[in-house]
Amino acid sequence: MTIENFRDLKVWNLGKLIVKDVYLLTNQFPKSEMYGLVSQMRRAAVSIPSNVAEGFNRYHNKEYRQYLYVALGSCAELETQLEISKDLEFIETDSKDKIIEKINYETGMLRNLIKKL
Repeated sequence: MTIENFRDLKVWNLGKLIVKDVYLLTNQFPKSEMYGLVSQMRRAAVSIPSNVAEGFNRYHNKEYRQYLYVALGSCAELETQLEISKDLEFIETDSKDKIIEKINYETGMLRNLIKKL
């Protein structure tokens, strides 16, 4: 399969699924968290596929790698925020674990893509 644009990347598509999961999950957070944890989590999630896409459209692999590293950082940020959400009893362990499993897979794909560039 030829990769012609970022939409062809599995890492970008999984990133979008993570965004959807985070939005659905944070819809049930307390309204008082709308501008706090909810906003932070949504921005971190959106950052993952956004940086994959932006990096893909950069001319040099060095720039592309830098954007992938930012996406990796966003994965770690989101995982931390999920843990905090669980500690604050905003989410159940099962919900947290399902998204973290996707984040871990995303992280692995990002690391492999960085190695290949």
